[in-house]
Amino acid sequence: MSSKKNITCSFCGRSKEEVSVFIAGITGHICDLCVAQAENIIQEEQKQQGRTGLAQNLKLLKPQEIKERLDEYIIGQEDAKRTVSVAVYNHYKRLLHPTQDADAVEIEKSNVILTGETGTGKTLIARTIARMLDVPFCIADATVLTEAGYVGEDVESVLSRLLQAADYDVEAAERGIVFIDEIDKIARKNDNPSITRDVSGEGVQQALLKLLEGAEVHVPPQGGRKHPEQKLVNINTKNILFICGGAFAGIEQIIERRINRSAIGYQKGDAQQHSEDLLSYVSAADLRSFGLIPELIGRFPVLTHLKPLDGSALRRILTEPKNALIKQYVRLFEIDGIALKFHASGLDYMVEKAIELKLGARGLRSICEAILRDAMFDLPGSDEKELLVTREYAEQQFNGDDAQNLRVA
Repeated sequence: MSSKKNITCSFCGRSKEEVSVFIAGITGHICDLCVAQAENIIQEEQKQQGRTGLAQNLKLLKPQEIKERLDEYIIGQEDAKRTVSVAVYNHYKRLLHPTQDADAVEIEKSNVILTGETGTGKTLIARTIARMLDVPFCIADATVLTEAGYVGEDVESVLSRLLQAADYDVEAAERGIVFIDEIDKIARKNDNPSITRDVSGEGVQQALLKLLEGAEVHVPPQGGRKHPEQKLVNINTKNILFICGGAFAGIEQIIERRINRSAIGYQKGDAQQHSEDLLSYVSAADLRSFGLIPELIGRFPVLTHLKPLDGSALRRILTEPKNALIKQYVRLFEIDGIALKFHASGLDYMVEKAIELKLGARGLRSICEAILRDAMFDLPGSDEKELLVTREYAEQQFNGDDAQNLRVA
């Protein structure tokens, strides 16, 4: 009996009377205080291992190497890829070398805004960078965000998605990447005061400021609206990289007015080239004139543009990248024992349709899907073991309804 009364913790030596809970093992005991201390040690060790793992990855990914990886998946857009590569490298370099001395220089985040038409590769650039760095990544649509208290999604829901992408690992989420698409759609509607609140425009811009600058944000882990009885997770956004993309339709006119250039003298065939030239001069002042508030623009020190894709670039996108569409469909048919081949004329037809419907690279998949839909239904299990996609075959399969559906989309 006396031995039971004199039980002590095998780690700290405390007696049973000095602690709340004893956990018994085969040859010893451990108290609740030592368990709590051991948990803190494990968490700190895991944090250190996370930082070390990130450092090892970053040593292999200098700006030139980041761009080389991007080249494997993204055709063209040289200026954008170089700019984003430098911004991402500087961001994670800052993350790995935090300021220790209070008097030392503190490096601020390099959040990025990408401007360019739909289908030019904005989302793909962000997604590819997140994949190569092996950090959590999420995409949010700015058009569904509203101010807190209004119908729609709170801006904090963006962080809920990032937390879910990180498997609810807060430490991992706090060094992730968030891509906010359609940022141009929350531009201030006009400069005139209104009796109604602009809850999906300037109101969302104001709400985003806290996330972008770096703050402790309480977010519901499962997303949705906050309510008093809900358990919230605390996320520090200081080291989260935000990349925003938008088409900014009509910003060329704003740029043109600013630089006092006139379209007079340009031939009709030069209109697209003229538009591309103007977009290369985009500046923070143009974004402000478009309707983004100065405080929001100030939190995006890196601004770059993506050029519209011409027929040559679209043709290369079909066949050259590691995940090229043609390679994907060839592999899909190959699994069923069918040799899928594309004639040059068939590829030309797909590119022409993408340009005609103004869908960019994103539309190429929809066009391929429409052309191969019947074959993917009929050929598996049949005696046919080869399919050649020519222009005639593509024209026959891609009908007016397909074109109309893509226009609507």
